Formats: sequence, C-alpha cells, structure tokens
Amino acid sequence: MVISNSIYANLTAPPPGARQCKYTGQSVRVVPIRILTVGKKRSPGVQLIVDEYIRKLKHYCTVDDVQIRSNPRNASDARAQVDDEDTAMMNIIRSDDWVVMLDENGQDIGSEQMAELVGDAGNTGASRLSFCIGGPYGHGRQLRERANISIKLSTLVLNHQIALLVLMEQLYRSWTILKGQKYHH
Repeated sequence: MVISNSIYANLTAPPPGARQCKYTGQSVRVVPIRILTVGKKRSPGVQLIVDEYIRKLKHYCTVDDVQIRSNPRNASDARAQVDDEDTAMMNIIRSDDWVVMLDENGQDIGSEQMAELVGDAGNTGASRLSFCIGGPYGHGRQLRERANISIKLSTLVLNHQIALLVLMEQLYRSWTILKGQKYHH
C-alpha cells in the first residue's frame, strides 16, 4: 500500500540548520510493523501506554506487539536463557522481514534517521518491519547474524519496558515526520 504525503509537504518547515528526513512529503510504501520484546509480564501502566501508541500508529500502519517470555527455568544460566530467547525470536521472524535489532552497541540514530529507516523498509521488498528488544542478557547469535541493522535508542542501557516505550514513541514520531505533521517540532 502506498500512501501519499504530498498534502502535508508544506505544513511545516524544519528550523534553520535542522536535518530533514529525505522522505518528508513523499510517498512511502507502508509495511506492517512487528515489535518483538523479551521479558517478564508488563506492568499495567506500560501496557496502557503501548496500547495508546498502537492506536495512534493505526492511522499510518499496522502494528503487531509480540511478547516473548524470558525463560525462568534457565535463570541461573545466562547463556542458556539467551539461546532459548534467541530461538523463540527466530521462530517468529520470517525470511522476508526487515529486522531491526535494538542493542546498546547499535548505531546511534536520531528521530529523522528513524523515520528514514521506516521509509526505507518499504523500499527493501520486505513484507514486514520487525523490531527486536532483547531480554536482560541481550540478543543471541542467530538474531545478531539475521538483523539487517542494529540501532540503539539511547547511550544509556534501558530496561526492556522502557526501551519499548521509547521505541513506540519514536515510531509514532517517525510517521509524523514522514507525513510532515507538526508533532516533531
């Protein structure tokens, strides 16, 4: 599905010297988004905010929120826990997904680059854009090898629930940037 942004092109202009997303005001091929998060059950407050952003994002794309339970039986063996979580995540990812791994050692990107990443995903031929948030011990080897790109949301290490909230807000912000809407300013 292609969505035209041309009606929004002249609504806002970036401040002088600010970086503008290369797709602002252009058509982008929309791909569904899937967010894979490893961890314990979410707090009700976090889930409420996630649901709110999913409602906001429905105006732009479909979002699938998938929770992968960390494996408590392997809690004493971090390597086994990471391997189990890695296998669970890889079983959900399809071969034609564009996979974004969120990792403390990933590329440091800004909001405009995140919007470009979302816009670029439609040009890759991918059928879905999958964002992966790891558990307390990070991501496993299979996902690290499979990921198309690795990004970080902050120079700080974030709890998986906080990382999810930051990601949801940045996805919403990305779409408003792509549409040339005022939210970003």
